Amino acid sequence: MNLLVPDIGDFKDVDVIEILVNVGDKIEVDDPLIVLETDKATMDIPSTHSGVIEKILVDKGKKVIKGDIICVIEAELQEPIEQESIKKLPQKEEVVSTNDLPLEQESDNLNNSKEANNQIDNASFKSAHASPSVRKFARELGADLARISGTASKGRITTDDVKAYVKKILRGSHSQLPEIAIPDFSSYGRIEKIKLTKIQKISGPRLHASWVNLPHVTQNDEIDITDIDKKRNSLKKTALDKGFSLTILPFVIKACSISLKKYPKFSSSLSEDGSELIFKKYCNIGFAVDTPDGLVVPVIKNVDKKNIFDIAIELSRLSDLARSNKLGLEDMQGGVFTVSSLGGIGGTSFTPIINAPEVAILGISKNFYKPIYKNDNFTPRLVLPISLSYDHRVIDGADGVRFTTFLSSAMKELELTKDIGE
Repeated sequence: MNLLVPDIGDFKDVDVIEILVNVGDKIEVDDPLIVLETDKATMDIPSTHSGVIEKILVDKGKKVIKGDIICVIEAELQEPIEQESIKKLPQKEEVVSTNDLPLEQESDNLNNSKEANNQIDNASFKSAHASPSVRKFARELGADLARISGTASKGRITTDDVKAYVKKILRGSHSQLPEIAIPDFSSYGRIEKIKLTKIQKISGPRLHASWVNLPHVTQNDEIDITDIDKKRNSLKKTALDKGFSLTILPFVIKACSISLKKYPKFSSSLSEDGSELIFKKYCNIGFAVDTPDGLVVPVIKNVDKKNIFDIAIELSRLSDLARSNKLGLEDMQGGVFTVSSLGGIGGTSFTPIINAPEVAILGISKNFYKPIYKNDNFTPRLVLPISLSYDHRVIDGADGVRFTTFLSSAMKELELTKDIGE
């Protein structure tokens, strides 16, 4: 028997953001099968029959419409429920188990969890990016979704995120930050309130979580890019003829890939319990893009295998997708290191916030000429200010300086421009 996508209102081509079942699973009526996301909400799609999953015909990250086949099941005989509208589909009553939670201090801490349930900010809870089943799960555990950072695509909160949050409370590692009092600004004059964009609502908590949980250290340095910039200028016309512009950013990203190979700790991540370092054997580098709706971070895959022109083309393509709000899930996943460039605007240095669970991020400011004493003379040289933020639990200051020093030497090597197919 085929289980189909029901009537989902006026929406077409809706994103599948999570698949909740596997082949071989036994399901009951109303068990959630997949999670869909529209511009306005996420929703669980429940099963209309009981049976065993034989085949799954949708993929995470793809789009579906009414009538698409979700999965094939070996059905049990029963009366089917109607699929008039997704709004009429009841949600399954979930049974919450504490088997996944630590047993020590369980009684006292679960009482604290129940007390926390009474302190949930309902307005923030409702606006959290989570599916109905996750909301129900969080309420039954007394977990405030407004305090949980989602790890799924676009910052969506999953059941695992809720479990991890509750585990931290049970272990006593949850700390309540003091609240900031917000006065009545209107008492001092006219004000205007503007709603945060969806991207800002998602990125804000993630940045806050990174800043609070990761001990940031920022190493500032300058790179002499005089020679490499001359080479860049000599390649600009070739690049334009091929249909893209050539800025200094592709050179920085390529040099970062070389530096990450030399110092792989900068592309690692801490394990969930903090007992291990996870080293990745691939080099996907994200870059921050400023869009009208907020900051997004597309990821260039396999930078170590691309030349400068390849990187520049990917930068242009992904930036265009970001600014037109057309980035796919795969375009923003798998990064090991991030570069944030403010050089096109200005500034001399800043503290970029690490894109956790990454452990380092490189900030670039506006290049400028300065006199440098060399060979008994002061000569004007073009320098690029950089700011490297890193997680001090993983990287110490000496390694931070070694990384920026090596990056500086890599940026001076004209080898960066080899194999570009001139």
